[in-house]
Amino acid sequence: MQLNAADYLIFDEESGTYIENPEQVVRDDVEKHHWLNVLKTVLKDWRLYLMLVPMLLVFLLWRYFPMYELLGCFKVTDDVKPVAEQFYSGFSYFKQLLVGTGTLTTEFWRAFRNTFLLSFYGLCFGFPMPIIIALFFNEIRSNILRSTYQVMTYLPKFMSTVVMTSLVMMLVKQGSLTSGTGILSQLLVQLGAISEETAYAGLMNDPSFFRAIYQISGIWEGAGYDSIVFFAAIIAISPTSYEAAQIDGAGKMSQMRYVVLPCILSTIVIMLITRIGSLLNIGYEKVLLLYNPNTYVTADVVSTFANRYGIAGTMKGLASAAEMMNNVIGMLLVIGANTISRKASDVSLY
Repeated sequence: MQLNAADYLIFDEESGTYIENPEQVVRDDVEKHHWLNVLKTVLKDWRLYLMLVPMLLVFLLWRYFPMYELLGCFKVTDDVKPVAEQFYSGFSYFKQLLVGTGTLTTEFWRAFRNTFLLSFYGLCFGFPMPIIIALFFNEIRSNILRSTYQVMTYLPKFMSTVVMTSLVMMLVKQGSLTSGTGILSQLLVQLGAISEETAYAGLMNDPSFFRAIYQISGIWEGAGYDSIVFFAAIIAISPTSYEAAQIDGAGKMSQMRYVVLPCILSTIVIMLITRIGSLLNIGYEKVLLLYNPNTYVTADVVSTFANRYGIAGTMKGLASAAEMMNNVIGMLLVIGANTISRKASDVSLY
């Protein structure tokens, strides 16, 4: 393709000659001094950039440097030699997990199924709760009462996982000679939900109750804290929208349905995409503290499977392969959810 003078020059009728386009001159100057302008901006706001250093160090030390150990998924496990010097084993660990015929393959697929089910139940029951709590907070007119309720719902998030799981264990503890069953177990017996034998044996020893205990405790722990994002989106809604709805005769429920929810829909979609991205990332700390060999059938997840065979055992390559597959699937879920959201609406992460 040939370029003409008219492509980057304009004709000046007064002088009768071609002159350079002023807009192009500005663009050329910006491109020429781009990095100089960037340096000036950094020097001007150096305090803000200095605050980024700790975060960058955290990402480097705990996110990027550990990627080097992912080579262990494709190397023969040897604790003596560094990962780079170990022998290449190909995809043997992945084949053993996915299409093997031994106990490890069975336990991996059981852990993968439990991981998906726990995350899926958390998405179905745990994700709407912060939105509902934020809607309730918005209807409280007293600032003192609202602040009190918010602190009460936020407080469990600031407890350590050990303290929270200890409280759960105390509420549903099994009976013994020196003490009775937990308060929650006694309440369920009185309501006829469980038998006395089940309560005395302990709900944490029954695989059929683990998922319910995990989800309920998770909602209790994080629903209030997660509602902060949705409540911030709600209070940003213009009061004129509520006034227009009231003029049209909309009550409280109608205002929630036709004013509040549509206005915070973009926030809900963004949070939903991020939640789907972590669908298979179950934190092993809580499961590790709650489960026991009696509940492996419903409680064992990929993270605890990797911990049991990698850190506590000697199959580090196998455990790394299991975690890597889990993370790759999570990445694909983020990409898929974001693509669907971008095609179905104008809201997406990127």
